[in-house]
Amino acid sequence: MNEGQMKIGINGLGRIGKLTLWHHVGRRYFNQIVVNIGRQAGAGLADIAHYLERDSTYGALHTFLHGCQAKPVITDIDDSAGTMVVDGITLQLLRTARTPQDIDWKAHGVRLVVDTTGQFLDPTLTVDHPKGSVRGHLEAGAEKVVVSAPFKIKEEGVSMPDDAVTTVMGINANDYDPRRHRIISNASCTTTCLAHMMKPLINAFGAKRILSASMATIHAATGSQQVLDRLPKAGKTDLRKNRSIMNNIILTSTGAAKALRLVIPEMEHIGFIAESVRVPVSSGSLIILVLSIQESPSEEPVRRGVLNAVYEQAAGLDPNGYLKYSEKQNVSGDILGSPQAAAVIEGDETHTRTADLSLDLASIPGFSQSVLSSLTDTVVRAPVTQAVIYGWYDNEMGSYVNMLGDRTVTIAENM
Repeated sequence: MNEGQMKIGINGLGRIGKLTLWHHVGRRYFNQIVVNIGRQAGAGLADIAHYLERDSTYGALHTFLHGCQAKPVITDIDDSAGTMVVDGITLQLLRTARTPQDIDWKAHGVRLVVDTTGQFLDPTLTVDHPKGSVRGHLEAGAEKVVVSAPFKIKEEGVSMPDDAVTTVMGINANDYDPRRHRIISNASCTTTCLAHMMKPLINAFGAKRILSASMATIHAATGSQQVLDRLPKAGKTDLRKNRSIMNNIILTSTGAAKALRLVIPEMEHIGFIAESVRVPVSSGSLIILVLSIQESPSEEPVRRGVLNAVYEQAAGLDPNGYLKYSEKQNVSGDILGSPQAAAVIEGDETHTRTADLSLDLASIPGFSQSVLSSLTDTVVRAPVTQAVIYGWYDNEMGSYVNMLGDRTVTIAENM
């Protein structure tokens, strides 16, 4: 497809939808953007334009596009036609359909859709599912759908459809087969950062030497959280989700570990735990990765300098700059808007400690009794290094939306 001669559809105009629009207006690969919000908003299109041109985290749209001396870039607002011009690119707003199958993408000439609603994540659901289905976009005329969240198959035991795939740019982007895949998950912001933290280590040490791993993401607030405490809805069991994110550190869950196995198959052989903590910042998040790595007698001991060298070298070889290595002392605000940075490794805070792991072979179920009887000592000791690595990511624009934009364009190039 020739650049500038294709429309893109965006379903949803929340945080990721709005910033995806910003990204593609700035990128100028698509000549028209069609956004479905599925409802009326404000008093009319002028209020939608007001929402689009200002952002509490990233500032004004015109400043984002052209710098601090730029002037507003939204013009030609036509409420009756549902159109406006954003920095020279026509934006069509659709305000009627709520479910994907009812959005007439075909009538608007849209072949590629990015669904940013976070509502239609099960690729196994049929088009006519009562609550809507991501497949509805295909029924409505789209040829490809990119989902800005991990897939969630609700029915246990149901496998991933052949036409669906999960990819992270710079990790397994080539798993996408344009001849076969029609629904593509761009995973999550946390999975994206985590994948770029784990892949260099697996490449350097091999999956077998990584005995276990765990991560906690210190994550910025999201739109699903409450500004003030609220009474939970009937049947809800996690009462923390109804507490004020402005005043609390809130424990929650993350599907990053499960999604990581989809993009890095070697993770199937590594014991992994992932946790999430929400904190009251608008964007900018941090992964604290803890690993146990078995030492090898034939290789250099795993120390802080070795780990930092792994990341520094991987970042230097990354053609897209998705992985960055830093020896500066960063805070979360420093990461906001960082172009295409899936992960920024805080090299100054990498730590290691090595100790002997003692394992009594006699305590292993099924271990050969004849072998045990031949040993004078059944306790085996092996040096294991525990490492702590910090990786920053802008969970909205800088990391996730920029890489979502790259995924969308690479799909468009093969249509």
